[in-house]
Amino acid sequence: MAKRAPATETPGRIGSLTRLFGFTQFDFAGALAMADGRYLVRDGEREQVLVIETLGAPPPARRRRKRPRDAEIGEPPPELPVARATVVLAFNEFEDEQAAAAWLGHTTASEESIDRLVEQGIDELNQALHTQSVASGDPYPQTVTPARAVVIRIGYGSGEALADGAFTSAHQVDPGLGPVSRRRQRDEELRPQQRLAAVLGGREQLDACETLLLRARADLDAGRNREAALQLRVGLEALLIELRGALSDPDHEEDMATLRSRRHEAGDLANVALQGNLDATQLQALQEIQALCERALRRRRILGN
Repeated sequence: MAKRAPATETPGRIGSLTRLFGFTQFDFAGALAMADGRYLVRDGEREQVLVIETLGAPPPARRRRKRPRDAEIGEPPPELPVARATVVLAFNEFEDEQAAAAWLGHTTASEESIDRLVEQGIDELNQALHTQSVASGDPYPQTVTPARAVVIRIGYGSGEALADGAFTSAHQVDPGLGPVSRRRQRDEELRPQQRLAAVLGGREQLDACETLLLRARADLDAGRNREAALQLRVGLEALLIELRGALSDPDHEEDMATLRSRRHEAGDLANVALQGNLDATQLQALQEIQALCERALRRRRILGN
């Protein structure tokens, strides 16, 4: 569970406090794929500001070496920059500092509210990184998780200060805990290391449906419902072939029969996605079929070894 602790660093002098906003801030080792700057993010009437700043970046090499040089034993690793991403909740302006402090105290007193705010901030950042990848034609989008962050802060500050990476008050929360880490802990129960060794050693191979359904899950979690519907249709088709007869288990056969019966429904959802957004009922159906596919894969990982 996430825990709170006072921020250890002093934010320094900040700007005007007349307009105060809450924020979630992440520090990552290394650089992000996005250029430093301030990005306005709109979702309907909801506005947020994403601030990207690279700290401590080593100076670029003067020129590229034409020939490789000998590596030295014990040579220290190169210094890495720190990428700071601040998600400013611009849609929620506080009346005064007392209101902002009350919000911070209430938010960081609850593990659920900490987890929710951290997840929302990570989702916002990952959506921006996904957009950067598509806009630049990069087929390998960068994705971050709370567990990868060196430091995570929740706090408040003026718009001017937050644009510069400073703040009025903040709490540091544990980046190693939260919904993503709990999901990872559950996944560890599926013994991924043993399967990794088996696949790398040539004793097993990955099914196409596994990759396709992972992509569908990533799109679904990121709110890219149209893309998720299109991925799910192909992933389900592959699963019905690749997992046919994979287990002699009544529950597996029942799930496979249900998925076969909903095959055309998945196709219809994909066709709707080609024309526009899914409504709430269609999205629920999409989530149900995706969950059934994932359950079938989990059972095969557990019982198939």
